[in-house]
Amino acid sequence: MADTKYNVPIWHKTNLTVEEAAAYCGVGSKKLREMSDSEYCPFVLWNGNKRLFKRKKLDEYLADMYSI
Repeated sequence: MADTKYNVPIWHKTNLTVEEAAAYCGVGSKKLREMSDSEYCPFVLWNGNKRLFKRKKLDEYLADMYSI
């Protein structure tokens, strides 16, 4: 069986990796990790040890912030 790899644009993805989220919103990956370390972070989804960012929730969070 051949492995199929899909190239989905970031703006169509529901969840983003740390690197994708950093490229998408212009915030550094270290800062994103720091912001999402809280257990109650509204825009992070944990898949085991993998941290994924809910794109729409991250957009809403950043739109409401004055500084990070």
